[in-house]
Amino acid sequence: MSERRRSRREFFGASVGVTAAAASVLADPPHAAAQSAGVKRGDLPDLTIKEVKVYVADVSGFRRLNSTETGEILSVVTNSGHEGNYTIGNRGLTPNWLEWAKPALLGKNVIDLLPAITATTGTKEAFGFSGSRSGGPGGGGGRGGSGSGGAAGATGFGLANRGGGTWPNYYTAAAEICMWDILGKAVNRPIYKLLGGTKDRVMAYASSQHLPNVEDYIADVLSAKEQGYKGYKIHPGGGQRKTGSPIPAYVGHIEEIKTIRKAVGDDFVLAHDPVQRYNLFEALKVGRVLDDLNYAWFEDPLPTTDLEGLVELNHALDLPLHVGEFLFSISDFAEYIRRGALDVARLIADNVGGISGSMRVGMLADAFNLECTPHNWGNPTDLAVHFHLELAMPNAYWFEMPHPVTAADRPYQENFRIDKEGYVLAPAEPGLGYPIHRDALDKIMKRIDR
Repeated sequence: MSERRRSRREFFGASVGVTAAAASVLADPPHAAAQSAGVKRGDLPDLTIKEVKVYVADVSGFRRLNSTETGEILSVVTNSGHEGNYTIGNRGLTPNWLEWAKPALLGKNVIDLLPAITATTGTKEAFGFSGSRSGGPGGGGGRGGSGSGGAAGATGFGLANRGGGTWPNYYTAAAEICMWDILGKAVNRPIYKLLGGTKDRVMAYASSQHLPNVEDYIADVLSAKEQGYKGYKIHPGGGQRKTGSPIPAYVGHIEEIKTIRKAVGDDFVLAHDPVQRYNLFEALKVGRVLDDLNYAWFEDPLPTTDLEGLVELNHALDLPLHVGEFLFSISDFAEYIRRGALDVARLIADNVGGISGSMRVGMLADAFNLECTPHNWGNPTDLAVHFHLELAMPNAYWFEMPHPVTAADRPYQENFRIDKEGYVLAPAEPGLGYPIHRDALDKIMKRIDR
């Protein structure tokens, strides 16, 4: 193995590892929360869920980084008055969430629900929360599914869930995140501290939009560098020049890769994420250029379904492959790690059971001395969930900041920004740490569903 294929832990410092204590947090989050607050588990407030509702905001005037975002903000309220929030539509459509939530959540205690609702992370059926793929009324498909008619074992991406179970399940994942938010608020601690996190900041890189032309990326990357970001990730667009005849998209992407490196110099961290766009031939051509120009990683170069292609590509290149946004259970990640189809496990919390499932994936990666990189792309609530994971995981080192950052802004929450050193600072508020400002939300509220 070449020096460049070694884990970047040697650069960032050795990980302390994920201990048995961290695993115990996931087995009994309420107990861990009580311990962090210096109280007994039985002294927690009454976290019986008394109300579920959905705030429906008009987000038509905002850029939606996730095209399925509906403006629906979930609210789960306990007898103690603690409210947990999360947005739905971040990955797949989640119709009639209230119809699912009322029988599943009302009258039940967060203390009992949270350890069990996503405990299997897709490895087997969970009691009381199994069912059709989406977990919603009438079953449903995966990402972008209609909420009905999903085929058993399918994820919506063409990749079978090797572990069985019900993932992705956007209904239970959203509820799980709301309950972590409640638990943090109940003990006045941010979620990452409940998970055992000790970091107080994470370095950020700017993550580009899919820009239409080759020439568009120069101004974009220079703007990111000037703002203080320590890295930049290309999401390639059409790969066409502004003038001249059409060219193959991957050829234009190679031009972007070369001109961006020239523009920012040899020491600036760069990465490339075509979002499963290439075939193996194209990925090899692009990947060899990335290797030559010392790019830090190559993300989702092939369709995730092409396991054999990823294994071959990984053997041929030096730079690390980041893969996992389109995997849906620990069993899936284990197989890709075992086969050598990835060097860094990338995840989306909604796809693997929320915060608990994501931490289990991070622990699996850590057991193999691999990094884990949660995906940051969406509105502030979506970013917050993945930020807590980055703060908690000892093997996560970067915060992916959508660029321009204003694309993620919402007027009803504190928006994410880097400090003068290029870091995102950990939230001080409890729970998710970015509370909903109701006065601002009311100005764009269409209705409240109950």
